[in-house]
Amino acid sequence: METLTAQLLAGNKRALARALTIVEDGGKDACSVVRQLFPYSGKAHLIGITGSPGVGKSTLVDALVTEIRKADLKVAVIATDPTSPFTGGAILGDRIRMQAHTLDQNVFIRSMANRGHAGGTSLAIYDAVRMLEAFGYEIIIIETVGVGQTELSIAKTADTTILVLMPGSGDEIQAIKSGIMEIGDLFVVNKGDLPGAHKTASEISYSLELAQHFPGWTPPVLVSIAETGAGLDEIWQAVGKHRQYLLESGMLEERRKAKVAAELEELVSEIVRTNLKASLEHSHIQELLHQVLAREVDPHSAAENLIKELFGSN
Repeated sequence: METLTAQLLAGNKRALARALTIVEDGGKDACSVVRQLFPYSGKAHLIGITGSPGVGKSTLVDALVTEIRKADLKVAVIATDPTSPFTGGAILGDRIRMQAHTLDQNVFIRSMANRGHAGGTSLAIYDAVRMLEAFGYEIIIIETVGVGQTELSIAKTADTTILVLMPGSGDEIQAIKSGIMEIGDLFVVNKGDLPGAHKTASEISYSLELAQHFPGWTPPVLVSIAETGAGLDEIWQAVGKHRQYLLESGMLEERRKAKVAAELEELVSEIVRTNLKASLEHSHIQELLHQVLAREVDPHSAAENLIKELFGSN
């Protein structure tokens, strides 16, 4: 693993791709790679792109990468795709739509399977971001899988979250719903050449005036046409203003502290689930299950007994 991490730090893209595969698969090798590269992470600005299917997230990401490259910044994209029911891997639809940047040495695009993880992203996202940061990417874009209102975890992962909507699809109503409204630092009404685009933007702006946000920042509502690049310069400028706000207000550190807490919670939960599945095969645990089925022990008491069994807690 030391050779792999040394190659990655030296700028070897094959080593980066291998490291990303390792952290996506998880296990001891993933822990080893992360342990070695962790000191080199934490420097990139993370942009989350979320929204319902069909709003043009991938096209917007592709156009945003073009805009970012004008600033001569190294940018990486993690496109979270649905999991293949046959191989367990990513469908790769997003990467296919971003082929225009294939020959740019300062752009890296990786599709990752969400593997059924709730929240629109993958559990491996945290470590994948660290690999990309260690490699030297300054901007990292994370595009969620596109499953509507369950994609709230992106707000815990990204520094700046962009919620993408489109006119005529009812998205303005979805955005006003509790939960979705809070995750957006920027709102983008894409496909702005469709009828009702500016009306949708106005409705979102009005609803934002009634919502509670952090002092000093009201999310802008922008209209874009990603296919032509219209409005992308304004989106990139808004991202820059939001980053400046985060730095000056101290919110960047607060958000990253919350991100670490969320990651630790997920990692501990994953370890508990894994240990629990293994423990359920033991004969005395099977006996406990039978006691619950026989109504001799209630599920809450059984759960407490399992915790004592797994962790020795009182």
